Amino acid sequence: MGRRKEYEVNLSDAERNHLKNIISSGEEKARKITRARVLLRAAEGWLDREISDALDINQATVGRVRKKYAEEGFDAALNRKKSCREYESSIDGASEAHLIAMVCGDPPEGYSRWTYRLIADRFVQLEQVDLESVSHETIRRKLKKRSQTLAIEAVGDSSSQ
Repeated sequence: MGRRKEYEVNLSDAERNHLKNIISSGEEKARKITRARVLLRAAEGWLDREISDALDINQATVGRVRKKYAEEGFDAALNRKKSCREYESSIDGASEAHLIAMVCGDPPEGYSRWTYRLIADRFVQLEQVDLESVSHETIRRKLKKRSQTLAIEAVGDSSSQ
């Protein structure tokens, strides 16, 4: 005997059609498709145990999807929550200027090109930069952000000629 459903799922026709489209298209992430299947079966009156057995997922997962639907609505139950974590960059504006200047120059002797790891290693060795370490991923993100800015500026400069 399965646990009685604590949270009712009542889907509108539009929501039901949307869930069916998600499942049939196969273009969404597996987690989203599973949640869509849970919501459809829950709306049909299935018990949590029946849904978990049919979809080969944990019964607690079914309960969480139902609860999310009841408390926060259709979109919250279907979609993954966005991260609200804020990351503080270890590279400030002055350090970023030194980074750009270093990368615009030639790579060190014995290297044919700059790599993110090489940049990170050499960047912390600069006297002007007060960092003990920096991740190659931080370097990649800073340079990507800068290259997008430079590309926009270059397009603006070429159009004014």
